[in-house]
Formats: sequence, C-alpha cells, structure tokens
Amino acid sequence: MRILLTGASSFTGCWFARELAAGGHEVTATFRSQSYAGLRGRRIELLDAACERIHGVAFGDARFLDLARSRDWDLLCVHGADVTDYRSPAFDVAAALAANTRSAGDVVERFPRVLVTGSVFEPGEGEGDATLRAFSPYGLSKAFTAETFRYHCDLRGVSFGKFVIANPFGPHEQERFTTALVRAWRQGERPTVRTPDYVRDNIHVSLLARAYVDFAQRLPEGGWVGSLGPSGYRESQAAFARRFGDEIGSRLGIETPLELVEQSEWGEPVVRINRDQLDGAALGWSERAAWDGLAGYYADLPDPE
Repeated sequence: MRILLTGASSFTGCWFARELAAGGHEVTATFRSQSYAGLRGRRIELLDAACERIHGVAFGDARFLDLARSRDWDLLCVHGADVTDYRSPAFDVAAALAANTRSAGDVVERFPRVLVTGSVFEPGEGEGDATLRAFSPYGLSKAFTAETFRYHCDLRGVSFGKFVIANPFGPHEQERFTTALVRAWRQGERPTVRTPDYVRDNIHVSLLARAYVDFAQRLPEGGWVGSLGPSGYRESQAAFARRFGDEIGSRLGIETPLELVEQSEWGEPVVRINRDQLDGAALGWSERAAWDGLAGYYADLPDPE
C-alpha cells in the first residue's frame, strides 16, 4: 500500500513506520518540525531507510493538503496528536482537537481508508473500573479526535479503523517506568514502585507494531468501521515490575530488587486494560526475541540527556 503516516517521531510511531515498511509498504511520514534533537532525533534517524520523510508539515495545513492530493493513496494513518503538557489537568482539549483535526474532511476524502490511533485511557475504551472514565483531559482530546475522523469518514464512505494503545514498552521509549527501573538497577539501587496495585496492560512495542500492521493490512474499503485494542501483560504494576526485572536481570546479569510500597496514590482508575488478546506466533513475533532485543538496547543505553 501507499501510506501517509503522521506522528512517526513518537515512540510507537517510529515502530509503526518501520514495521509498515518492513511489510513491503511505501510509507511517507510527515513531521511538524524541520529537525529534532535527542531521543526524537534518534528515532527519526532510524527511519532513513524505511520511509520518505517530509518535514515542516502540520496535519491539515496547506502543505499537508497538497500532499494528500498529490498521489493515489491507499491508507492514511493518523498517529500524531497534540501532546503539549498532556499530563497537566489544564491540558487544552479544544485547542488539541482543533490541531488534531484541522481540515479533516478535506483530508480524508483523498483516502479510501483511515486508521486513527486511540488510547485505552479514553472514556469508554478497554475494560476495568465500571465508569471507564477518561484518565485526563488529554484522554478526552483523543476520544474527540477519533470521533471527528469517524464522522468525516462515515459522511464520505471512507473506511475507518481505530487502533487502541495501552502501555507499550521497549527500545526507544520515553524515560518512564521501565527505563527508570533499569537505570536504578544498573547503579546497584533498589527502585520504588509507588503504584503497585494499579492493574495495567503493558505490551511489547514490537508486538504492538506487528498488530498495527496486520490491522492496517486487513482494513477493507467501502465504509467499513472497526477497532482493535491489543493486549499484552494484564497484571498489577507490582507483578509486571517483577516480570520485567526477571527478564532483564537474567539477560544483563544484574540484580533487580524492588521496593513495593503501600499504595497511597489513587488518582487514576484502579484497573484499565485492553480487550483484544493477540496470537504473537501468528503475527511472526517471538516473546523471547523481544526480551533479548530490549536487554540489548538497555545494555547500550546512554546516560540521561
């Protein structure tokens, strides 16, 4: 397929772009900035042989519309989103929605299929606490964004797919939970897990990327509507931290002690997991190889920037 993809400088976006290209697809990735430094810059370097890169283009602006009209595309992958201060309770939902969906109708009419990335932290997604509320204003913006695209696709007879992401981890990730654990262990420290009782859905990014490509390849034309929420390790954060430590510690030859404190932070839903279990073997994915690759990545992990 000839695919136009946004958001390829992100952790998951970089993996999706490379996996789509590995599947034989012709991928064109757009980036809002002309250049990126640090981790995003390194991710983009990984795309050199995988896809065509077009910088200085924001979704729905004049250059993006020209690009959408310039070729016979098979699929639009809307993975990019406004994430400015996304953890803040003051996150501007209206501004994010406007940026995420600028000229959405004019864009989607150029494509037979549209695939939008969602989050399990949106209202109504996944399984868990009864209300399935949004985790944050950012989660609301993601839900409104997906519904806007679904509306425009339905109006024009364009197929709409939604790919719902839970908690991916793996090489080239942001410096968060799993990377913090490894950094502490490598320094001989005992890291603290402060929310051991939350039940989350942590998934290898390599498996997530395989599922993304498989879902993209199966999207039919003709106004079809559907979604996929791939699931990984559905367990407490304490259990996942132990699993992670066992797998990484055995491969790097390091001790992986943990301090599990009595949880006192309850600002998020206790349980939120995705719905769809995956058959990794059917996707050509190896769990052992994924852990091996992640350990190799951490063995060469540079110091924090």
